[in-house]
Amino acid sequence: MKGKKKDYLLLKIATIFLVILFLFIAQRSFDAYILRILNLSGIYVILGVSLNLINGFTGQFSLGHAGFMAIGAYASALLYMSPELKEVNYFIAPLIWPFSVIQVPFVFSLIFAGLLSAGVGFLVGAPCLRLKGDYLAIVTFGFSEIIRVLFNNLQSITNGPLGLKGLPTYTNLWWSWGIAIFTIWFIKNLVNSSYGRALKSIREDEVAAEAMGVNLFYHKVLSFVVGAFFAGIGGALLGSLLMTIDPNSFGFAMTFQIIIIVIVGGLGSIAGSVIVGILFAILMEVLRAVESPMNILGLKIPGIPGMRMLIFSILLMIVVLFFQQGLMGTREWSWEWLHHKLTRTKKELEEGS
Repeated sequence: MKGKKKDYLLLKIATIFLVILFLFIAQRSFDAYILRILNLSGIYVILGVSLNLINGFTGQFSLGHAGFMAIGAYASALLYMSPELKEVNYFIAPLIWPFSVIQVPFVFSLIFAGLLSAGVGFLVGAPCLRLKGDYLAIVTFGFSEIIRVLFNNLQSITNGPLGLKGLPTYTNLWWSWGIAIFTIWFIKNLVNSSYGRALKSIREDEVAAEAMGVNLFYHKVLSFVVGAFFAGIGGALLGSLLMTIDPNSFGFAMTFQIIIIVIVGGLGSIAGSVIVGILFAILMEVLRAVESPMNILGLKIPGIPGMRMLIFSILLMIVVLFFQQGLMGTREWSWEWLHHKLTRTKKELEEGS
């Protein structure tokens, strides 16, 4: 047993070293296009894993993730933008004080974005999480739409439909993947704790969980607040990466993308959300070609906007029909599994030689 624990520790150290080495090489050597895809992969991992905590592990069908992302994106941008850049953006209606003069480092703006989103998540979750199933989905979707409409009309705070342009690009691989790894670690430890077991019991049977002494309100709100916190940080990272924010960027299409990641990866599987989050970011770029004009055997096909999401919708239908628990189900990647595979491969190589 002690030998196995030592092997697990060495595997963890080696994996951490390889990840840090890859991020260091990629950030210095890869071109801007590849870096953008890798950054999007990390952000999608954050969003997918955080929504899986609510939808997969707790069994509460939420459609409000885009709203929390919008709150985090705007809150962070208003803090890290310089006063001069704010003055350029707010040429119709001036930005309200103190946001018009304040500027803080990016890290503090991320923390504020997460905390503000978590606070709004509590205010929304406290009354809404008494609902179940489709009713909860409708209410959280309504919240997301309310945020979008409000941000379109709060000219002196969000700059209305004009949005914010020319944002500084602070998001890099260290930020996106550093926070993605922290998100995975935090939620994995939360799920494996007594709180996580309570969340899973709520997912399986709320009546039985309550009869066993689980405080339904407390645990539902806990998962909602944690999910909203990481959604706010994900939105802040995305805004800085794209260098522009507008309310319509955080519509239902954004929530639908994250829902695809969670369902295809597997409700209740962190590993599934990580794998599909990375694949989703890559496919979003690869499938960009289907929205461009094509010439196939002399037949000219005009570009059709939205074809990528149509393809993803078809993939989602296939997964729901043939893989009802997603590609990973509830299975998780573990150090024990990796150690077993490496040990087995080593034995096979020794026997072959």
